[in-house]
Amino acid sequence: MKTWVCDSGQKLEIFIPFLGKYRPFSGRCCQTCTPKSWGGFYHKHLSSLGFRDAIRVTEEDTRYRGWLVRRVCGFLAVWDWKVPADTPGDLPARICRSKRVRDVATSRSRRGDGESQKEKILKILAEIQAPLSLLILRFCHWALLKLLNRLFLSLQLHRGQLEMVLRAARTPGVPLVFLSTHKSQLDGLLLSFLLFSQGLGVPRVTVGGQVCSPRLRALLGRLGGIFLPSRTEQTLSNQDEGLPGAVLATYVEEVLRSRQPLLIFLEEPPLALHLSAPAREWLALVYRAVRDGAVPDVLLVPVGIAYDVVPGGLHREGRGARPLGLGACLWAACRAVRRNLGCARVDFAQPFSLQEFIAKNLVRQSGEGKPPEEELLLPAILGTCPSQPDGKKAKIWGPGPATAAGLAAEEETLVTELGLHSLSDGVACSAVMAVGITSALLLHKHREGVFLSRLMPDFAWLLEEILLRQHDVGFSGQLRALVQHSLVLLGAHLTFYHLSPIGDVLVVPEASAEALRELGHHSAAILPVFASEAVGACAIRALLMEMLPFLGVTVGPSSIVLSQNELHRKTLELLRLLPPNLLGFPPCQPLDCRSQDIVDKLLLCGLLETEEPESERWVCDLAPRPFCKGQPWAGMDFTDSDSDSEDEVPKRCFKLSEPQGSPGFLLFLCRLLSPVLRTYARAVAFLDRPSWPQPEAAYVEALLQFLAEEDGFEYPNRSLALSSLQTFKKMGVLEEEQTPAGPLLHLSQPFRSSTNREKLEAFIRQFTQP
Repeated sequence: MKTWVCDSGQKLEIFIPFLGKYRPFSGRCCQTCTPKSWGGFYHKHLSSLGFRDAIRVTEEDTRYRGWLVRRVCGFLAVWDWKVPADTPGDLPARICRSKRVRDVATSRSRRGDGESQKEKILKILAEIQAPLSLLILRFCHWALLKLLNRLFLSLQLHRGQLEMVLRAARTPGVPLVFLSTHKSQLDGLLLSFLLFSQGLGVPRVTVGGQVCSPRLRALLGRLGGIFLPSRTEQTLSNQDEGLPGAVLATYVEEVLRSRQPLLIFLEEPPLALHLSAPAREWLALVYRAVRDGAVPDVLLVPVGIAYDVVPGGLHREGRGARPLGLGACLWAACRAVRRNLGCARVDFAQPFSLQEFIAKNLVRQSGEGKPPEEELLLPAILGTCPSQPDGKKAKIWGPGPATAAGLAAEEETLVTELGLHSLSDGVACSAVMAVGITSALLLHKHREGVFLSRLMPDFAWLLEEILLRQHDVGFSGQLRALVQHSLVLLGAHLTFYHLSPIGDVLVVPEASAEALRELGHHSAAILPVFASEAVGACAIRALLMEMLPFLGVTVGPSSIVLSQNELHRKTLELLRLLPPNLLGFPPCQPLDCRSQDIVDKLLLCGLLETEEPESERWVCDLAPRPFCKGQPWAGMDFTDSDSDSEDEVPKRCFKLSEPQGSPGFLLFLCRLLSPVLRTYARAVAFLDRPSWPQPEAAYVEALLQFLAEEDGFEYPNRSLALSSLQTFKKMGVLEEEQTPAGPLLHLSQPFRSSTNREKLEAFIRQFTQP
């Protein structure tokens, strides 16, 4: 392993992994936003500590030994788990004595009805949380241990990552806040079980937008669940809304002071890679607690969760308004135990300091006029002027007016960037499962079918490419067993043909919409791993489409020379079109740096080769030249000149190549990004359908219905539909108008013309691989 220091001063570790011998240690924090935290709680030996199965409990996990202990070791282990920190017993009194709560209560009760205000405060506190019940807690975690053993073959946890978190937990006076991705409704119970079993205490788990029945809400409260108080009812006045907010803020401060772990889910299924509105509220509360000095600092731990098969299957849109009851949860658990869900993996990223993140980002914040999309991308699409590379920071995809109303502009930007950065960290540290690799190969490389003897080498190739990009996988074992394991889990959407004469099996994905939707859902975990290369591959495709009319029939791809400036321009256009969180990119990296990084990765993986034009010689090239008398430097001009002049910098050119052992890699990368780009292109075609203006919710539902009606469209995705809406709003394609009935969307003036809409659709389709 080598360490390379790049121009920006960041240390990068470059390695070539040997399959089965080296696995990358993923999850290091950002060197740009938290350089001091980069070396904290981490040591090189942590990567070699290996893994453990968190749901495999033996007598070694108890204080006892013997034949009877082996039969009841699960119950004994759960009973011995410690609770390092708990809610203070005088929590209600502390909240009532809080200056913030007293100020709000005093302003609302000027006639001496303090007792009624105290009752209202206690009622709001009871709506937020409930005291932990250790008896119910231990019994439910014992039952959960049994359930998880029935659901999963294993629940893998990296010992080195756990050691980092345990070191962070021992920091005096600094609480831990876990910021997790969200895949299923089981995630809260699973992470609570995991933290409790590993000696990190019982976390307070935020429950997002899911509406729960009173019985389920009471049970979750006893197990550590906390809820946002209801503050949006029309019967409440603005003054009434201030008291729940004050109680909630004070409660979060008390939780952090008592050093109870706090678990915040950044997403709301099925909206992957989108920062949810409840997550913004919880993050804002943590930020204010540090800003106001309630705690000196907070250590944030991004968490990634990966499943072979997500419990409960794909989340159906439109069912969130129905309350989730205790009976429905028990029935879902009974149905799940009859399915084979494979393996699960939980990854912890390196903890980083919130104070350091705030200080770095407040220094970098500067006022911006128009967003980059509207300044640079839109004129390039409409043909008014070409887009020019710049060093502007990637635009932060902030909340809408409804969620940002209670935040100041600086706080809103900082909280949004913190949430998106933590979300990208959680995605980056998440392991890739075997089902995801097989689904990506079947969907993007072998859509028509593949022999098992061919699928196994492709699986090994894609596995090695993933490890080379510093992403870990959530499995180990023999190649044939891994491929067969993933095919069994996907068996309901595949057709197998056993060909006796050749002794092979033909695997053919079904052409149904449900099969394509399932394969697309699993293969989406591959996109963040290859996001940079996929963007670069789509940019290369767009350049080839521009050059196609001028190329002869006999011209092959290897003989085409691409200019670095043109490739840089196309890459920047695609980066401005797609939000960084959709690709798993952190929001702190400037677009021009990211574009250069993409070109470097294309060179590293072998898709591009540097081509030096014959008409140009490098200044440092002092090789002997034929028919040259005297010294080669005799004719050179060493007079003082402007070294920064762009005219004297040699232009770099590249030619296409095919990496050895990776046939069709360029096409595979283009197809990885194809579902996103196809959704964007169809969203442009949809713009002439609705009657404007209309509410945002109605627009999204109509767009999803439009995507589902198209023949051949794989899987209409609500997350991608919302991303296209956000992009169109940032670009100025759609404008929002505030009305007494709420905000309404309508087409901007330039895109009321069908010609401009066709230009926008053609611009997106140039990157799209059919």
